[in-house]
Amino acid sequence: MPQILEVQRENFTISTDPARLDMDAIVEMLARAYWAIGRPPEKTERAFRNSLVFGVYDGDRQIGMARVITDASIFAYLCDVFIQEDYRSKGLGKWLIRTIMEHPDLADIRRWLLVTSDAHGLYRQFGFTQIEDPEHWMQIFRRFPQEAS
Repeated sequence: MPQILEVQRENFTISTDPARLDMDAIVEMLARAYWAIGRPPEKTERAFRNSLVFGVYDGDRQIGMARVITDASIFAYLCDVFIQEDYRSKGLGKWLIRTIMEHPDLADIRRWLLVTSDAHGLYRQFGFTQIEDPEHWMQIFRRFPQEAS
């Protein structure tokens, strides 16, 4: 079980305490995220229950988050990184990624993965690179029923 982490900067807090998560706010934010459009709320809720989640808060209001799927030893997948639009350009995204990468249970992970269409520059600052051998990687990708055309 990962240890709960809480860090503060000015009036902002990043916390891994699952009791602080505001699932209504999370579902609402992800409804605007290109990678989560069409994801049923119950799938989001289940995914967050089964992940290490870093919530970003302005006081008690949840304004962002990121989710890590990990074995806390060898592998971690970073996903659902989101900061509310009116809080962007304040350095919160960089602070969030730095906090994740420095978390005691994640700091020595051997392989990190993520998928992004538009934030390569952000993640490169933290050591992420293109996959060197994509021909070795495979996937299964299943669309949610409402996405099928």
